[in-house]
Amino acid sequence: MLGSRAAEAETAWMPNRAQRIHATLTQAFAPAVLEVQDDSHLHAGHAGAAPGGETHYSVRLVSPAFAGLGRLARSRAVHATLADEFAGGLHALALKLQAPGEG
Repeated sequence: MLGSRAAEAETAWMPNRAQRIHATLTQAFAPAVLEVQDDSHLHAGHAGAAPGGETHYSVRLVSPAFAGLGRLARSRAVHATLADEFAGGLHALALKLQAPGEG
């Protein structure tokens, strides 16, 4: 999983959180499908929402890395991979995590 200083430096230049999330998850999970959507506008005024957005996201990730893992283990793996983003203001993720071939 991602977490090294070199990997952090690779994504630090990216102008927005969605791009960083996409790059980080791609590097960590080699996905067959990856969709990252900023849903912050839907949460304006709610807890954790920031005036500039970039706090709430939906992620659909299909990866062979999830084969044999349960829902909680998959979620924990994604959250651990994005720990730096959570530390920097990411508030919430709506996750759809699948292995290839799952419906």
